[in-house]
Amino acid sequence: MIKTDTEQEQMRLAGRLAADVLDMITPHIVPGVTTEELNTRCHDYIVGVQQAVPATLGYRGFPKSICTSINHVVCHGIPSPDKRLKSGDIINIDVTVIKDGWHGDTSRMYTLGKVSQAAQRLVDLTREAMWLGIREIRPGAHLGDIGAAIQAFAEPRHLSVVREYCGHGIGRAFHEDPQVLHYGQRGQGMELRPGMIFTVEPMLNVGKRHVRLLPDGWTVITKDHSLSAQWEHTVLVTDAGYEVLTLGAAEREQS
Repeated sequence: MIKTDTEQEQMRLAGRLAADVLDMITPHIVPGVTTEELNTRCHDYIVGVQQAVPATLGYRGFPKSICTSINHVVCHGIPSPDKRLKSGDIINIDVTVIKDGWHGDTSRMYTLGKVSQAAQRLVDLTREAMWLGIREIRPGAHLGDIGAAIQAFAEPRHLSVVREYCGHGIGRAFHEDPQVLHYGQRGQGMELRPGMIFTVEPMLNVGKRHVRLLPDGWTVITKDHSLSAQWEHTVLVTDAGYEVLTLGAAEREQS
């Protein structure tokens, strides 16, 4: 669970590559594009340019190289040639890259054309909730502090926190211990130590928190069909606090 300095360097590379995929695909997320086209571009970039492996392709039978979750889809949406994006949509693109055996995992929300005020608010507040959770990370803090910060921010703003899916440890395996809940109580859960690496990836809904798995065995939607949003970073616990391993190019310049 604790990564050595050398392993942390490997994870930095994997994380940067995952972020680079999202930077690359950003200009292509426009009304009229199909989620299958986005998947193909990402796949070709990961395999051809990065000389890496898309972790989701074939993972427990998942058929594509990215997840594309639109509007009321909470997570694990499957790219399809039949799904064409339109103005007003919000979409989460979730990418995990394997480089030299190490995983980098990140996702972002994108808005298409003119979206509703409620959709824009959800996207913005979910990103803020993720960062509030990340800022809790430091040696001696507890996993519960992350979830408590996210829950305390979201619920007074009338957003609900999805509880069935959570962040996770990551390294040579896609999903490792610990589980990182996006709700909870301060001081609860595992104590954080330098060298731990895990994802923080809250899913917030405009409506109720309850979700439903579609018959395809992957796509998760809100039960009440309300809008859902998610942002995700892979984060390293450092001696001084935290380091986000999946910042995009623009964010890397600012930090």
